[in-house]
Amino acid sequence: MNTITNQFEEIPTTCISDTMEGLNNLDPTIKPLKESYKVAGRAFTVKMPVGDNLVVLKAIREAKPGDVLVIDAKGDTYRAIAGDFIVGMAQTLGIKGIVVDGVIRDIEGTKQLNYPVFCKGTTIAASSKAGMGEINIPISCGGQTIHPGDIIVGDADGVVVIPQYFEEEAMERSLDKLNKDIKRAEKVSGQREEVIKYLDHFLLNNR
Repeated sequence: MNTITNQFEEIPTTCISDTMEGLNNLDPTIKPLKESYKVAGRAFTVKMPVGDNLVVLKAIREAKPGDVLVIDAKGDTYRAIAGDFIVGMAQTLGIKGIVVDGVIRDIEGTKQLNYPVFCKGTTIAASSKAGMGEINIPISCGGQTIHPGDIIVGDADGVVVIPQYFEEEAMERSLDKLNKDIKRAEKVSGQREEVIKYLDHFLLNNR
């Protein structure tokens, strides 16, 4: 089924960001573990206390296949929200990817899963499991407010969030922008006279 999330997976985050004037991007330090990773899906939100990841296990159990776990870990870079074992469980249950304002561990094993993880990096220390935290509520992740069901799109350039109320318009604008970018590249790229013409026109109209 060609759902709207599948359609967004085919559009670069840079293009989506441009249509929303760059206002819905997560902190640029949140990056994919591999540049080849691409993800698009509905946000299943997780509010995780620093160093307590039991709520992450709860989220993995309750999220639907196709969801993206979006975890507010307060930007903590000392304790990991998960390692390769927990990430592997999310993959097995059909969760499309993990986006976290925090870090993971077991990086080699996690990369071997070939599964989209977007985070601030890696660490050694594990989290405890005291049992605090909440799921499926509005959260702040990477400097953006994210509601359950918002569309999350991530690729090599970073992560962008598309609010549900704006998703249809964002799709229409993004496809239009992508088509214009493709036509511009086909006309201008690699052709000296077209490059000069484009630059002169752009500079003249932006004085």
